[in-house]
Formats: sequence, structure tokens, C-alpha cells
Amino acid sequence: MRRLALLLPLILAACDKDPSFDDRYDKAAKEIEARAKAMDADIGEAEKAADVADGAKAAPSAPGSKVEPGGKIPRTDPVPLPDGARPSTGPSSSGE
Repeated sequence: MRRLALLLPLILAACDKDPSFDDRYDKAAKEIEARAKAMDADIGEAEKAADVADGAKAAPSAPGSKVEPGGKIPRTDPVPLPDGARPSTGPSSSGE
């Protein structure tokens, strides 16, 4: 009985209360936000360094260029293949 009385405080001391889900979530969210801000800062510095290395920012695209602002390529009508072109898919299988 004395052993139990001596071990009981040790056992209770070892059962430390775990942080709640909300506490763990808030901590993880803060860490993720801090990492994202650090990544954004690193990317911004890299872009500035690249601009300085290039001498200046890229000039706006010429009016006759095929790339729109934002890097989008406009759609065009499909061009038919020449008469001698072979199909890109092979013959169908017989299933055997």
C-alpha cells in the first residue's frame, strides 16, 4: 500500500495535460503563415535580383505578338494536316 501511495504522485505527474486541438491548430497555422511570408519575401528578392541582372524589366509585348499580357496564348482555328501526313495513333487492336 505504501508503494502505491508513493507511485501515485509520480504517475499523476507523468500524465501531463496535452494541448487541445484548437491550441495545436493555432500553433500550426501561425507556423505555416510565417513560412509562407518568408517564401514570399524570398521570391520577391529573387525577382528583384533577376530584374537587376537583366538590366530592366521586360518590355511590353509588341502589338503584333501572339502572346497576350499575362502569358496567355490566344486560341486560333485548327490547321488541317497535309495530305501526306500519317495518323498519330496506331491501328486498333483486335483484342487478342
